[in-house]
Amino acid sequence: MSIHKQSVRTFFNGKIFTANPEQPYANTMIVRNGRIAWIGEESDLERIEGECMDLKGQRVIPGLIDAHMHPLWLANASKQIACTPPFVNSIVDLVEQIRKSCKVNETGKWIEGWGYDEGKFLEGRAPTRWDLDKAATEIPIFITRTCTHIAVVNSKALELAGITRDTPDPPGGEIDRDLNGEPTGILRENAKDLVHCIMPVKSLEENAASLAELSTFLLSRGITAITDLMSRTEPIDYLEMYNTAVKKGLKQRTVLYYLWEDLKDHSILHSGNINNANQIHIGGIKLFADGSVSGKTAWVNPPFLGDEENYGIQTVTKEELLAAATAAEQNNVQLVIHAMGEQAIDFIIDTFYGKKGWLTDGPSIRIEHAAMPTTRAIQRAAETGIAFVTQPIFVFAEIESYHNNLGPERTKKTYPILSLLEAGIKVAFSSDAPATAWADPVNPFVGMKSAVTRLAYNGADTGQIQKIDIFTAIMLYTKEAQEITRIPHVGQLSVGNHADFIVLNKDIIEVRPEKIDTLVVQETYMSGNLVYQDHSVKLHTTSN
Repeated sequence: MSIHKQSVRTFFNGKIFTANPEQPYANTMIVRNGRIAWIGEESDLERIEGECMDLKGQRVIPGLIDAHMHPLWLANASKQIACTPPFVNSIVDLVEQIRKSCKVNETGKWIEGWGYDEGKFLEGRAPTRWDLDKAATEIPIFITRTCTHIAVVNSKALELAGITRDTPDPPGGEIDRDLNGEPTGILRENAKDLVHCIMPVKSLEENAASLAELSTFLLSRGITAITDLMSRTEPIDYLEMYNTAVKKGLKQRTVLYYLWEDLKDHSILHSGNINNANQIHIGGIKLFADGSVSGKTAWVNPPFLGDEENYGIQTVTKEELLAAATAAEQNNVQLVIHAMGEQAIDFIIDTFYGKKGWLTDGPSIRIEHAAMPTTRAIQRAAETGIAFVTQPIFVFAEIESYHNNLGPERTKKTYPILSLLEAGIKVAFSSDAPATAWADPVNPFVGMKSAVTRLAYNGADTGQIQKIDIFTAIMLYTKEAQEITRIPHVGQLSVGNHADFIVLNKDIIEVRPEKIDTLVVQETYMSGNLVYQDHSVKLHTTSN
């Protein structure tokens, strides 16, 4: 990363929360060649070195690490229809937004949208092909649900994909049908790939440019390290794409997690690609054990509320888990498994219970989301050293679907973060952006607010017994996220680490919990260099 412009800088007069348990607070740090050379109290400093940067008494925390997200999806979503409030509150609104897109659409170009949540629609149901057909019958339409595990398409898209009443459900997927057996246009889990695979593919250069453009937005949210949990080898290799994005301006330190189905046929896990000293590197192998809670495809037990025969969808076999684990161990990378429901989490933990980890610098196995772990699963995960990467923004933003699908009391037991931590499980926070029904899904302060207040955006109680304090919330986005993602020399402002940090407009430690999501990043630094600045803010600098 070519951002080492200075030799020595001293940052002083700050309220620095370091995320280093051995030295949690400081007000001054010296940065030499991009790394922290000294940190502590200015009164203990023998002399000021180099260029001086006055932090003006503002709160400083380490750069944030989003341990589970989808940057390319997020970048492309900005160019699609946002099917979320405040613009879309009903199926009628959705149809109208699609019509507007059709008016400026190139002939035959696919119309895409993201983020619908039927729980927020006035109609209280998901859109169907017949709803979308009201907007367009000759232009294919593909709308992704907030969870990204479900999509709805119009009749033209079904026609192009060759999906009819006689098309069987693919393994790990379901084609919704009406009482007459006709596809409704709703495609669950792997079924959505029947359409997705025929859609036009952007070039590597186009995607790399989108990622570079996204970089500044992420920096404005204080995010200096990212992950991509849906990395592919085809039709475009993500490693090449992200490295190209760096040349175009992507600044974040980035870990890629490749889908197991791609790695079966492409051996790319060699030492050069998994070297975490590289800005872009491969960190693990990804599988899915189930779907989502809000989409009623998570593999649960008991079944979903009011749908007594629906236990969700199991999307992986034990044989696949073991084969992927063998490959991960042989190549010294992580095994990363999506699981939300009780049965999915139990299935993974029981498969690997007692297995010794193969990595020495972090957990060998991660469970992503982990919405509904049982007490037994928590105990066994702790004993086996399995880490959890979770997203507190889900229950905050998707409360209607959680209440509809689980009921209020069961909802309060989801994402038991405090219980996980008390059991000794390694936990990291993340956003899964753009896979949630929120206009700014990647905003880390929304997730922190959710975890600290255990209240949804509408004030609904999401489980007060599982509240954590703001210090812990910050740690789960910094130090703990680093220990799980294994990105070296970040996550704490301590000697030897990269000087990646953010300056906030208000003190996150002192602000009222319900106001955490109003915090604004004034400045973001990577390796001691200013990489983002809010236009209304400018720090005073002097030189020695």
